[in-house]
Parts: sequence; C-alpha cells; structure tokens
Amino acid sequence: MGKVLGFLILAVCTLICEAAIFKPISDSHRSAALDLLTPKDGSFESLEVTYKALRSFEVLGTGKQPDIKAVTCKSVVDTLRSPSSASKDLFQALRVNRILKCELNNEAFAGIASRLKDNVNSAGSLLDYYYSVESLVLIEGQASEVDVHLGGADSVFRAIKALSQSDGRWRYSSNNPESSTFAAGIALESLAGVISLASSEIDRSLISLVKNDISKLLDGVEKYDDGAYYFDEKLVDAHGYQSPLSASSAVVRGITAFAIASDEDLNLPGDKILGLARFFLGVGIPGNAEDLFYQLDALASLENNRVSIPLILSLPTAVLSLTRKDQLKVNVNTVLGSAAPSLSVKLKQIFTSGSKDASIIDQDLKFDPENAVHFLDVLPENIDGGSYVFTFEIVLHNPEDKKIYAAGGRTKVPIYVTGFVKVDHAEVAVLDSDLGNVETQKRLDLAGENTISLSANHLQKLRLSFQLTSPLGNAFKPHQAFLKLRHESKVEHIFVVGNSGKKFEIILDFLGLVEKFFYLSGRYDIQLTVGDAVMENSFFQHLGSIELDLPEPPEKAARPPQAVDASSRFGLKAEISHIFRAPEKRPPKELSLTFLALVLLPFVGFLVGLLRLQVNLKNFPKASAPATFAILFHLGIAAVLSLYLLFWLQLNLFTALKALGILGIFLMFVGHKTLAYLASSSAKLKSA
Repeated sequence: MGKVLGFLILAVCTLICEAAIFKPISDSHRSAALDLLTPKDGSFESLEVTYKALRSFEVLGTGKQPDIKAVTCKSVVDTLRSPSSASKDLFQALRVNRILKCELNNEAFAGIASRLKDNVNSAGSLLDYYYSVESLVLIEGQASEVDVHLGGADSVFRAIKALSQSDGRWRYSSNNPESSTFAAGIALESLAGVISLASSEIDRSLISLVKNDISKLLDGVEKYDDGAYYFDEKLVDAHGYQSPLSASSAVVRGITAFAIASDEDLNLPGDKILGLARFFLGVGIPGNAEDLFYQLDALASLENNRVSIPLILSLPTAVLSLTRKDQLKVNVNTVLGSAAPSLSVKLKQIFTSGSKDASIIDQDLKFDPENAVHFLDVLPENIDGGSYVFTFEIVLHNPEDKKIYAAGGRTKVPIYVTGFVKVDHAEVAVLDSDLGNVETQKRLDLAGENTISLSANHLQKLRLSFQLTSPLGNAFKPHQAFLKLRHESKVEHIFVVGNSGKKFEIILDFLGLVEKFFYLSGRYDIQLTVGDAVMENSFFQHLGSIELDLPEPPEKAARPPQAVDASSRFGLKAEISHIFRAPEKRPPKELSLTFLALVLLPFVGFLVGLLRLQVNLKNFPKASAPATFAILFHLGIAAVLSLYLLFWLQLNLFTALKALGILGIFLMFVGHKTLAYLASSSAKLKSA
C-alpha cells in the first residue's frame, strides 16, 4: 500500500513541478540579498560594490538593508571633492550618493559638473563618454539648479555613434576593432544621457540611425528552447569576459534608457521583451552578489520602461479537484511581482491531452482585487478527470491605461484535474477450462474489505472483472491496474489487467501458467492495485486467497527462486581483512653498514690528504676583492658536494646534471679569479 501511495504522491508532485511557470521576484530573493550583500566591518570594499548592494536592496524594496551611510558618505564626499578623482570614481560616488543622499551643496556639484564637461570634450573611448555623461545625468537628478547641459551634444552623439558596428554592437574605442554586446548596452545608455543633457534638440536622423542599430542588435539575440532570450558576449580581451547575464542586463538597461530619453517608438517585438524577462527570472536566485545585481537591475528596467512591460502568468497550483470543486486561480504580475489589475485574463481554449478533438471554450476569468488574482469560479461542465492543456490569453481591457505590455500572446499551461473514480460490478470467478462455465463466483467491494476464499486446479481458470467510471460517467483508464498472486513461500506473480471501454477484465488459465508458477501448489494471496495521478481514490486491495492444486513438477522443471531476506541483503557484511604483499627480501644489516663505510672512505682519504699536504691559510688573499672570490670558490665546492648528497637522497640524474652545469660555470669564473691572484702574488714574490 505504501509503495502505491508513494508512487501517486511522486506523480502528483512531478506534475505540479512540470506545470510551474516562471515566478516573479519573491521573498526568497530578499533573504538571499541579506546573505550575499552583508558588508564586512561595516562597509563594502569599494564604491562600485556598495552601489550594487544598495541598488539591489532598492529594487527589492526591503527595509533591512545594512546601515552604512556614515562610513560610505565620508568616502563619497572625499571622492567627489578630490581633484585627482578619475571619471569612473566620480561616477561610482554619484551613483551611491543618489541612494544615500549624502550632504553635498550645489557649489560642490557645480565644480564636479565643470570637470565632467571637460572630460566629455576630451574623451577618447566609449567608457570615458559613459562615465562622464552618466555622471552629469546623476548630478542633474541630485542638484537640479546646477547647469549640466552639453552645448555640443550633437558632436558628442556622433562621436559615440561612430563606434557602432553593422551588427548593432559597439566598440570600446576606435583603436579596438572588436565589437561587444556589453559595450552596446553602455553606448545606448550614454546616448540616452546625451539626449537628456543636450541644450538643443538632437538631430532626429541620428536617433533614427540608433533605432536601426537596436533592431540589428535584437536580430542577433540568442534563444533557449523554453522561449527565453538572452544576449551572448563573444568579446574576450583586456576588458574581460562578460557573462550572458551581465551582457543582457546592460542591453536591457541601455534600450529602456534610450527609449525614455528619445521618446521614440522603437517597435520592439513583445515576444523578445517577454523572452528577456523569462531569461532573468529563469536564473532563479543567483549565487553571488554581482549576478544578483545584474538580475534585479535588469528586471527593474523592464518594470519601469515605456517600451513594453513584461507580464508573467503563473498558477498557484496546477492540480484541480472536481471532488472539492477547486477554483482555477491565475496570477498576472509584472517581473518584480506587483499585480496588474488593469488587465484581464481570458481563458480561450482547453485541449484534452492525448485527444485530437479539442474542447473549445471562450470564457473570461474574474478578478479579485483584494487578493490580486484572476480566477475561474466554476469549471466548465464538460471538464472530466484527466490531464489538459489550458491556453490563456492576456488582453487589456482598460483603454485609459497608456502603458504597453508584453504578454507573449497565448500561454499554454498543463492542468491536471483529479476526481473520484467510481468502481462498479467487481467480481471474481473460477471457470471451467473446457466450456468456460462459472463454477464459483463472488462479488467484490473494492471500496471496503474483502476476504474471499477460492479453490481451483490446473484445469480451471480465474477471472477478475470490474468497471471504472470517471466523475462524468465516461470510461476511465488508469495508469496502472495490476493483479498480484503471492504464494505462501513468498514467490510473487504480477499480471496487467486489460480493459475494453469501461470494463477491466483478466482471465488466468492455470494450465498455461503451471511453469510460470513453478508447479507450486498451495495458498495464493490475491491483491489488486489500481492507481492514477488524477484518481483520488486509488487503491491497493487484498481480495482474499485461492487454493491451487497443481501437478507435480517434471524432473527438469525450473526451481522457484529462493526468497532473499532483506537483512541478509542490506545488513552488515563480513569484515574484509586485507593482506598486503610480503616485503621484498633485504640484505643483512652488516652488509649495509659495510657498504656505507666504503662510501665514506674517499671522504676520509680526502681529509687525510689535506693533513699530509699541510694545508694552511697563510696564502689566503687579504685584499677584499680576491678574498671574496676565494670565499665564493670554496662555497661553490661545498655546493657541489651538497649536490652530490641531494642526488643520492632525492634528485634524479637530469636535475643534478643541470644544477652541476650551472655550478661548474660559477666555479670556473671564481676559481680563475682566485688562481690568477695567487699566480700574480707568487710571481711578485719570486721577482722580489
């Protein structure tokens, strides 16, 4: 019974998992942010890391972000007031200041803006333009009284546009021939900043060219089989590799920023916008802080753009019960989880799984504003137990809502409808083998307990039959219908119960099964298993027993398998004693000591020779330079002797020869210097 229930629970869980759709940002992301974005010693290692953490908390809307304002604001103010700060450092400080709102007056912002304008005019790469232009945009948002407008905005726009490529990607500089998807994202964001900072309107023809670049860029977007779209970064150089997550995030941020600044209709395909949202949501909960930032920042850009806001359709459950009269509930949310009450979800079609004929229904779902959920109050009358594919279509019903949404057209979701299956006309009978006449017949109550007792011989048959009817009275075919006969010796035989329409029937001809039963006479327990993932009353029933009288086995008949005790199969095994190989025979200890003495004998002879030659230090050089060479010469000889010892203990021949070659050259040089000095001293002594 436990195995069947376990199978059914596993099947239902599998169905629910397979039916799940991407869910928007949830509390799990907020918990992950608190784990990944915890500062060490009260502050982050850089302003860039600080901004990514603060931005992530800002998007999540959690009030539990770390209290780092005092320490971070000091770093922000120092960076902004330092005349040596680079454009990138100013950019990171201004981004952090936008969130923390540190104490800076308009005079300080005006000085920074002046420096940034000079940087824009002298910029030579895409990153220089990006840091300077975006910094001016940040100042405009934090100090509206400060003049940040660009007088020559057209020329700056053209300079950035000149770095674009024919495939919609951008180069980082005119000296770099490689194009980058990530660079395209920051280029579009920079152009959006130039438009917002321009003192006069930008040439519309230039904006049209950028619109074409965006279209080309979207033409090269990659696609997964599940409909998710992403941008791949193929550039690997000094700027480093950008993952699909960071590259896609940069492009989304750039496109949405350009659409807002240019106030142009970019005519972006809704399926690709929704596909990008599916990609970011499909990442789940990233495992590091940087990926979490890219995911949340991109979703925030999609949430608040004027191009096309993606809508995510999800179901709290994909299993409905006809017995409990469950309601079908559907959530329609934006990518950050906020509900879209101005939208209506319309149920267009229902396709019965495995059937060529589609049961078509055109029906609106109701909206519950209190719980922000759409629901189908009553399931259609022709919905029976089984598996279905529901097709949803999200339609805008509020004409006053000026926002543009990407819903992806029709969304197909597998739904499993469970119900109580009726079991009727269950009976078991023993039949005569020749004419098929019923000799013994008994009714069964498959919803209750049964203790039937039958007897038969090898010339008779056993017939089991019953009917299964779905909640709407249709024929129901379960995933499994098995009949098991278990001998008193624990030998089991399992048979599949076939069906024709509503009726399930199996006939066991014992004459043809004597070999399968190993000619084992005696008592057999009868068990019936009927189960299905959508059948709420699946059962594993013990029906009773049958006493079989089978003939004696022939001499060469197969023997029944021996029942294996579970404790002997899975219990403790006998301890394995491992015997290592017997050690090799070694020479006697005395012989080894004798060999060692012979090895040391040349060294003893060397010492005796030194004593016989009456070696002394009278001729050791006194001058500093010759003395240094003499000392190095003796150290070199000691190094050679040490090398011999290392060769004996550890080194191989090739390593020892390489080291000996280097030491030999060293000894030749210092030895020549030493001997030359001694020869010169000897010649001077003789001449004197």
